[in-house]
Amino acid sequence: MQEAIKQAKKSWGEGGIPIGSVLVRDGEIIAKGHNKRVQENNPILHGEMDCLNNAGRIGSFKGSSIYSTLMPCYMCAGTIVQFKIPKVIVGESITFSGAREFMESHGVEVVDMKLDECIEMMQAFIKDKPELWNEDIGELDQ
Repeated sequence: MQEAIKQAKKSWGEGGIPIGSVLVRDGEIIAKGHNKRVQENNPILHGEMDCLNNAGRIGSFKGSSIYSTLMPCYMCAGTIVQFKIPKVIVGESITFSGAREFMESHGVEVVDMKLDECIEMMQAFIKDKPELWNEDIGELDQ
């Protein structure tokens, strides 16, 4: 999770949304990524999507786990289910409850670490850039 947090901080430092993700198999990091919606002007480049894109074609995701600083949204959860990633470990789900039930209903084990560091980072970001956050979660009024 510490590497996912580093990725989230990297995104924030680049002017993006502080969400990071890491894909792990057999205790080794396969790929890492962070939310790049702002940096690359790409509406679907969430942290998990960037991470999986960076993993490339690895064949099977069997035995892998994906770490994310925030509970995945339905788009990212759908990709996790599609790729049959069996386990998701999240830093927090207080600021965004995401698609936990959806993933669990498809057999994905979801572990919420409820980390203060992740909660505080997202709360500070949301307070500082509420319009960007609302755009990210599809709640922007326009």
